[in-house]
Amino acid sequence: MGRAKKVLPPEHPDAPTTPPPFSGTILDALDVAGMIGKTWAAWRVFWKAIFALSMTAAELRLFQKHSGRKKPPKKAVAEGWQLIGRRGGKSRNSAVAALFLAIRMDYRQILAPGEKGVIPVIAADRKQARQVMNYLKGMLALERFAPYVVRELTASVEFTTGVTIEIATASYRTTRGYTVVGLIADEIAFWRSEDSAEPDAEVLNALRPGMATVPDALLLALSSPYARKGELHRMAQESYGHDDPDVLVWNSDTLSMHQTPRLKRYIAKEFERDATVAASEFGQDGHVVFRSDVESFIDPTALAAVTVSGRRELLPERDAQGTLQRKYVAFTDPSGGSQDDWTLAIAHQDAGVAVLDVVREVRPPFSPENVVQDYVLILKSYGVTEVHGDHYAGEFPRELFRKKGITYRVSEHTKSDLYREVLPAINAATVQLLEHKRLHSQLCGLERHVARTGQDTIDHAPGGRDDTANAVAGALVRAAQHRPIASVRFAL
Repeated sequence: MGRAKKVLPPEHPDAPTTPPPFSGTILDALDVAGMIGKTWAAWRVFWKAIFALSMTAAELRLFQKHSGRKKPPKKAVAEGWQLIGRRGGKSRNSAVAALFLAIRMDYRQILAPGEKGVIPVIAADRKQARQVMNYLKGMLALERFAPYVVRELTASVEFTTGVTIEIATASYRTTRGYTVVGLIADEIAFWRSEDSAEPDAEVLNALRPGMATVPDALLLALSSPYARKGELHRMAQESYGHDDPDVLVWNSDTLSMHQTPRLKRYIAKEFERDATVAASEFGQDGHVVFRSDVESFIDPTALAAVTVSGRRELLPERDAQGTLQRKYVAFTDPSGGSQDDWTLAIAHQDAGVAVLDVVREVRPPFSPENVVQDYVLILKSYGVTEVHGDHYAGEFPRELFRKKGITYRVSEHTKSDLYREVLPAINAATVQLLEHKRLHSQLCGLERHVARTGQDTIDHAPGGRDDTANAVAGALVRAAQHRPIASVRFAL
């Protein structure tokens, strides 16, 4: 559970004296943390811009280079967006910033009785967010900062100022209702969620109202850039180089913020291997860029336009005697049961309309044998005697289905092929989607990656999933009897 200090009531004679708020600036906090000298010089200019501290002429020139602005903000900004290459020191600096925000004032004076101020550290997953927390906990052992700690747990730290810094994942469901005195949005370009096609926007929309009543609340979003989509890309397009009094966007390559001989050699080799990827991950000539070889595959607006509200599943059609009236087909995306979902989709064709009848998902951990047993019951209820899927694990899924009387056939289409055939139908509004949040999220999360050879592939983004989308696309292609899907009307 972590370690906790023994907290005594203020009137107790042995109760420690609550320290006054940290009286220094963010630069003083950096000094205490040992982040001084040439290595951290560019970062100190960034923080001077965020908190409207005075700059030298040389620092002003550096500010202009990385902000695109002529003049620094005259007052502390409400939002700081950092587009900085990998290994540029973002997480360590964010930990200092979170700590500084937590101890710079006594928030109990502005919070209601019993109310807690929170500084969420949000990342794509808890493991990634914990990196910032690890830096933070290392600094809490320092003599200047230690007196502010009330209790230190695995995923949170409580302070004498009435504030808690805690790890959170990118979900708008778990972040609503906070009183937010500061926010660290770590690697925001890589946030993924099964609950939402646009988790970065929804999480920020859930948290910003909680910052509105807190004086000088600060949102810090930091990431190396990725695809040209999402909130990081939007803010870079809208606010970089603009003299916005509330928002500062900072763009810098890795070596401008943090440089060692070894890191410099490593980045040079990365550019030799793949310059397009390296320009996004590390940058050069002072800046980073968004990936030019990655783009969204399906427009969320197009999906929303063809979604049928309230449609969840269609039962098999039978006549009065119980005879099936349709020819149903199925596609499955198998899994070994420890990491990926095992998904199943069933569809049929009716007068040129491919109709998705069933979507099933089993999330790990699970027994593959038990999943197949359940899926076979569903398949047989629709009169399906064979199911198609990919080459996953060789004979593994084939043998499991064969034992239950179902033939498993390897699809002649790759996953990219299936997605390519489904896209025209969605764009032409000849598809009606089930109201299925995970399917919608996964389809929106698909990306087209263009290799240096010019060949493109369609797949989920880093950290994302497409198990459900793959099964659905496969079932629809089968239902269309391998005819071009764009020529067929679909009901999903």
